[in-house]
Amino acid sequence: MSRTKTKELNGREVADFIKNSQAASVAKLGFTPRLLILRDNDNPVINKYVNLKIRYGADIGVEVVDQILPNLDQLKSALKLHNQDPSTHGIILQLPLKNTDVDVSEIVSLITSDKDVDGLSETAKFDSATATAVHLLLNSYDISLQQKKLAIVGYGRLVGKPLAKIWQNSGLNPTIFRRHDDLSKLINFDIIVSATGSPRLITSDMLKSGATVVDSGTASENGILLGDVDDSVRDRSDLSAITPKIGGVGPLTIAVLFSHLITAATKQKSQNHD
Repeated sequence: MSRTKTKELNGREVADFIKNSQAASVAKLGFTPRLLILRDNDNPVINKYVNLKIRYGADIGVEVVDQILPNLDQLKSALKLHNQDPSTHGIILQLPLKNTDVDVSEIVSLITSDKDVDGLSETAKFDSATATAVHLLLNSYDISLQQKKLAIVGYGRLVGKPLAKIWQNSGLNPTIFRRHDDLSKLINFDIIVSATGSPRLITSDMLKSGATVVDSGTASENGILLGDVDDSVRDRSDLSAITPKIGGVGPLTIAVLFSHLITAATKQKSQNHD
């Protein structure tokens, strides 16, 4: 009897496919779209994510401007300035902020709705980039969500809450778990998406044979990026599918982000010609 093999949900491959069409779309615009990234620190982990976005932008012909503004008033002023600047088509507040006393909801609400390409505010015209990436990744590998028991671990603004909304709007009924809930109950679920930022939270004994696992959690330990899923989970060959340790949801989130930016830039171009 041959040993089954767990399918790898490779977000980088999907993102590379999307990138080719994005470059063509940018070339047709007739101008260079601009994405502004605002942050209040130069944490090495944050630097890595920002540099990935800068590199991706360069590959498809998008200008990415990265500004570090430790002062909250400076951050707010920059947001207001670029909201009014027609040459800036998308604005991102890079999270997490170093200043933990800041109300993130208040800051992202300052981003004008059609420039909030990360989809973080309540009024954003776009869905959350990361939550959209999770949904797209599953669709890209033909993983049906219908008649499946769906679990979302974590209910944060970046993934859990917006993904639940996307699925509920599609007629699905995901069960929400918090990190301190009894996660042994995950054994009853077919598809599990975890996004808590708690390293090694999801262990092998929590998952049934044939489950699909999407690790969308991010944390840093001693400068090393870690997900929510314990390494032992990826040693199993009886799962249906799982994201790789590196190159799962992350690359696809960036691709979705730039799709939103191109949409925003295209809309502005059509408005300018009206």
